[in-house]
Amino acid sequence: MTITKKQDGTAAVIALEGRLDTVTAPDLEKMLMGSLPGVSELTLDLDGLEYISSAGLRVLLSAQKTMNRQGSMKLIHVGEIVMEIFEVTGFSDILTIE
Repeated sequence: MTITKKQDGTAAVIALEGRLDTVTAPDLEKMLMGSLPGVSELTLDLDGLEYISSAGLRVLLSAQKTMNRQGSMKLIHVGEIVMEIFEVTGFSDILTIE
């Protein structure tokens, strides 16, 4: 998986490409833990995300909880396969998806 981060003041955009699974979720979690302090607007661009496992969902939920306390988080460019996973798991009701 490739993780690309762009930050402009308190707004951060993180783009994910590939598969967010048991192997790659710890990398995203580590990067988010170091990036979220001071961020009030987090955007996750999932245009290149092909698959997300339960480990990836856990990382997104953790990020959402953090951002609820310090600002907002939204997901953009969610593909059909990933959106279906969000809908089946109920994450489409928890996350802000545009």
